[in-house]
Amino acid sequence: MNKKQGLTLVFTGDGKGKTTAATGLAVRALGHDKKVKMLQFIKSPKRPYGERKSLQKLGAEIIQLGEGFTWTKTPEIHRQALKKAWVVAKEAVLSGEYDVVILDELNNALAIDSFPVDDVLPLAEVVELINNKPEHVHLVITGRNAAQAVKDAADLVSVIDVEKHYYDEGIPAVRGVEF
Repeated sequence: MNKKQGLTLVFTGDGKGKTTAATGLAVRALGHDKKVKMLQFIKSPKRPYGERKSLQKLGAEIIQLGEGFTWTKTPEIHRQALKKAWVVAKEAVLSGEYDVVILDELNNALAIDSFPVDDVLPLAEVVELINNKPEHVHLVITGRNAAQAVKDAADLVSVIDVEKHYYDEGIPAVRGVEF
């Protein structure tokens, strides 16, 4: 195997920590002077996410391309955001400009079933991107409900499960922990 070959890593599951794992990987890559770009498919640029603030300080590019929770806007608004995000994601990966590209919450976007997404974010194109990305690019894909085709195409799949969560005790999202 070519030791310079870029890997595809998938962080999925119902537990907390998928974006956090990808952010940690980004920090590690930045520490080795790698060029990192994170694209967030669901998160909106209107919210102050901690990972955006910290990764930007470290020199990574990070862009929120979503509209937030899928129930907060009309399906068509979300569909247009996903369509735009997919174009930006393909360009980032295929440009070869980045050593690490993180497609945060892509799995969540692919798993939306309350409105159609396959025509604006085709699963087949995601798998094609994984299989045809530039050789040196490490691709990280996060989010719940990873499609089997994405997992099959990946080099690593980590499933983060929840055994206990403070949400179940009525504790809401915590700044600096959740966002």
